[in-house]
Amino acid sequence: MLRKIGFALLWVGLLIYAFGFAPPDRPDTFRLIQNLSTGEWEGINPLIISLFNVMGIWPMVYSCVLFFDGRNQKIPAWPFVLFSFGVGAFALLPYLALREPAPGFSGEKNRLLKLLDSRWTGAFLAVGTLVLLGYGLTQGEWADFLQQWQTSRFIHVMSLDFCLLCLLFPALLGDDMQRRGLDNSTIFWFVSLLPLLGPVLYLTFRPPLAEKDQPIQMEPSVSR
Repeated sequence: MLRKIGFALLWVGLLIYAFGFAPPDRPDTFRLIQNLSTGEWEGINPLIISLFNVMGIWPMVYSCVLFFDGRNQKIPAWPFVLFSFGVGAFALLPYLALREPAPGFSGEKNRLLKLLDSRWTGAFLAVGTLVLLGYGLTQGEWADFLQQWQTSRFIHVMSLDFCLLCLLFPALLGDDMQRRGLDNSTIFWFVSLLPLLGPVLYLTFRPPLAEKDQPIQMEPSVSR
């Protein structure tokens, strides 16, 4: 219960901070978002380009865990995952506050679950992450990013959202490891303490989830 209350309070605090204390919106925010979304990146700090695109990778990383976690929950995970592509941790925190521990998995994997469970999916996300981080860290201008972080609500909140997504992943990691028979604290802490790279490497190398066969129901014989 304390865990649920903590996530709920964190969600409320995030909303209050984002709309009450973060820097105000800049007049060019909508144009910046439009250019970032359409690939018109000329004149935009590579650090901001990298961060914006990495925020598209994070929901896919969470999808690879949440769709399995949601199988045994009273609430479906997909609405929270869907909204997380737009608002990140703002959408995931309510799910974390409502969910119950779910270290098991039952039933068969459909096509979506097989795709999300594939190591190739993890490898694709890992390569994309490395490319984006390499581009941003080597080509970006830190002084300009700091100035925009201090004056733009969009950049400020997006940066905070990235940090929260890094911090929240371990809340789901333990159950996912148990589903796969991984009882290794070293793996847990390596993934948890290496922001973003840890989770995508985990998705790349984690063992596939075993399907549990459903009991076969025999039709009763009809005596004549």
